[in-house]
Amino acid sequence: MFENQSERVEDYNPREIPIISEEFLQFLKQRRSIRWFKNKKIDKETFDKLFEAAYYSPSAQNAQDVEFVVLDEKLDDFMHLAYDIIKVEEDEFFRIKQFGEYLRGEGDYKNHPLLWEGSQMILSFSKSPANAIIANTRLELLAYTMGLGGFYSLFTLKADELGHDRLTEFFPEIDSDKHMYSAFIIGYPRVKYRRTVPHKKINVHFK
Repeated sequence: MFENQSERVEDYNPREIPIISEEFLQFLKQRRSIRWFKNKKIDKETFDKLFEAAYYSPSAQNAQDVEFVVLDEKLDDFMHLAYDIIKVEEDEFFRIKQFGEYLRGEGDYKNHPLLWEGSQMILSFSKSPANAIIANTRLELLAYTMGLGGFYSLFTLKADELGHDRLTEFFPEIDSDKHMYSAFIIGYPRVKYRRTVPHKKINVHFK
């Protein structure tokens, strides 16, 4: 499992943390969801660097079972499949109805209802929701340090919830026992934010 990975073992000073807490907290405050992207694709070398963050991600019982798919050229095919699966809930969710209208060329939609201006997507598969989400979150945070941005698409995840077997047929390279627990649209932001966004107060209970 870990053969030929001796170069992955790096020495470091356990007494020194490479980033101070105040800087890291400020970085988290500035994190924003990005839906408006430049017309510029992320290249494979950049993706390889992003997945370094996921490589070192923790996992339950050290399973290290997270697999990723980068959708680019086949993104449109995948989105058509996703809609064909989740359309059974379009009467319940207006966004899914909009998704279908957009794919059929109906209505006046400037942007894709699920992708907005995105043209590349990272899907995370695992047997554990926590493993996939933690790994993708680490990848996402590294992305922001590299001038990238993105957002999570919960409606895309419904394709696995409602039609796992059909979905896995689109990804024969992925273990069919694993589920798609994260769908992250990523790209180069064409907007920049200057302020943080207020959030609901977090309730913390000490016992």
